[in-house]
Amino acid sequence: MISAVQTDPIVAVSTPSGMGGIAVVRLSGKDADKVLGKCWKGVALDGIASHSAHLGKVLLEDGSVLDEVVLTFFKGPRSFTGEDVFEISCHGSRWIQRELVNLLVRHGARAAAPGEFTQRAFMNGRMDLAQAEGVIDLISASSKASHRMAMRQANGRFTVYLDNLRDRLIEFASLLELELDFSEEEVEFADRKRLRDLADELLGVLHRLAASYSTGKSLKDGVPVVIAGAPNAGKSTLLNQLLEEEKAIVSDVPGTTRDIIEDTCEVNGILFRFIDTAGLRDTADLVERIGIERAEDRLSRASIILWLLDTTGDTDNQLKEILNRVGELPDASHLLVCNKVDLANNCESEKYSPAEAGQGKSLCGADAAAESLFGKETAHLFAACMSISASEGYGIDELKGIMTSLACKEYNPDTDIILTNGRHYAAILRGAEALSRARAALDTGLSADFIAQDVRETLHHLATLTGTISTPDLLASIFSRFCIGK
Repeated sequence: MISAVQTDPIVAVSTPSGMGGIAVVRLSGKDADKVLGKCWKGVALDGIASHSAHLGKVLLEDGSVLDEVVLTFFKGPRSFTGEDVFEISCHGSRWIQRELVNLLVRHGARAAAPGEFTQRAFMNGRMDLAQAEGVIDLISASSKASHRMAMRQANGRFTVYLDNLRDRLIEFASLLELELDFSEEEVEFADRKRLRDLADELLGVLHRLAASYSTGKSLKDGVPVVIAGAPNAGKSTLLNQLLEEEKAIVSDVPGTTRDIIEDTCEVNGILFRFIDTAGLRDTADLVERIGIERAEDRLSRASIILWLLDTTGDTDNQLKEILNRVGELPDASHLLVCNKVDLANNCESEKYSPAEAGQGKSLCGADAAAESLFGKETAHLFAACMSISASEGYGIDELKGIMTSLACKEYNPDTDIILTNGRHYAAILRGAEALSRARAALDTGLSADFIAQDVRETLHHLATLTGTISTPDLLASIFSRFCIGK
């Protein structure tokens, strides 16, 4: 990573690599106009109006035209980097892009390092560290939900939230610091009950924020949904229905799927990572057994598990096997999905209604339906119980709706502040640990200096989130994650 204090002109292609209609080459830094002026034919660059666009030509050293371009100028500090920035929109030929960058380098610019434009924006006060990381997430957002979360972080809403939290902590700390200034007089300026109440309130905020990370990470990377059940229950057919493409091979022969089949799909604005697994059964086949072991591993890491019940088969044994496994996976949301209800004449029981499935409705709802199958003692283990026909598409829309609700059951990606960044999660946890020590010290009657030390540590961890406190290694780690040109 380039030193943060440098202001020399830097250049890079800012649009995705490859050939396209147009590409944008960004030039930023001190004397950027002098560098560009050596190859620019068009409006005079001295005195050019900020936020204006101009048609012109870029000339090679021999005077020949490299390309006809549109030049956009942003005067610092009202620019992305806080410096004078020229953005050159040229034709999208790979050769033109490469030659334009090389030309500007020959005229005195330096090829930008990954993330260097954003790093300069941070160093020049155009954004804080949390906002910079939000830009990374915004670039890589692959669903409506991940876009909304990244946008809130990039536009500073997360920072405002942290600033409000920090102000409350400073209020806490200031009362304690005042006592330290008058420690010889043994006077308590801060009411201990008030401090305990404030600490409890702030700990609640930190713990809820930390708890959101699991949801945020899933929404950002794709909510892992495992399709599980006995061989030939219709798992691959359901995967194809959910993805709306023939991803998995479908066969009447049990055990066709022997390995993990995985793909992503956006459903109702949320990215899901659907995982089709080998049918769960005892087998002597070595290859199939390996597939089942992989299925077990994916089940242990799933957020949502769709337990597919073949209603044309031995439902009692299937239900018993499902129930045994559900109890071993308490962290996931479990859905009992009764499949093949279009083949009602072959069903063992009238519990599975094709009419209900055809209307896209669950059998009864989670409690009543699960109760009828498992009894009151175990019905609570299932978030929903519904019937579908994976081959005919009955009930698929409702299934998608239930999965969407489960993915966001505690947090709303459209309105809530949700952690999606592992660095933020670790800092919040460390801050909560320090504040918990301060809270315990209040109960045990420790002096203000011990309590203040833990509160200061909490403030320190929160400050690392926005970059108020940072280290060169931390900055290098964050900005190196950007692509060149951003």
